[in-house]
Amino acid sequence: MDVLLDLLNSRPMVNGEERDELGDPANGKRWAREHGGDGSTAELELLREARDALRNVVRGESPPDVLSPLLDGVRQIPEITSDGLQWTVETPLHARLAVEVLLAWAAGEKDQPGRLRPCANAECQLFLLDRSRANRARWCSMAVCGNRAKARRHYERTR
Repeated sequence: MDVLLDLLNSRPMVNGEERDELGDPANGKRWAREHGGDGSTAELELLREARDALRNVVRGESPPDVLSPLLDGVRQIPEITSDGLQWTVETPLHARLAVEVLLAWAAGEKDQPGRLRPCANAECQLFLLDRSRANRARWCSMAVCGNRAKARRHYERTR
């Protein structure tokens, strides 16, 4: 799940300006390598495509089937081992990291539906994975976005 959040949050707003960690070839290559990829141009292109599609799906702006083209050439192979049935995912090399992210998203939707969501701060572009028991987290960071929202509400009440 961490790689999923890292990818979704690779286009943050910093001082009102969007930064794309995958936009610059050197930074993108570093990001991909830190997450187990090779940083090839094809891999970065597919990661950007996966990120943008997933952001739209998580926000509810696109249906999940927009992710289907990202799975072209991917197969699951069953194998019987001493531990029982095991599935191996075969994917083109440049697509491995993007497919891992999509599988993490699918597992999260199945095991923890509704826990992955955008930050409630309209000026923020980050996402959060709510791990709280009550499933009521709203902000990517209570210290940043949550504090700003509370300060804004306080200011409006006291004006």
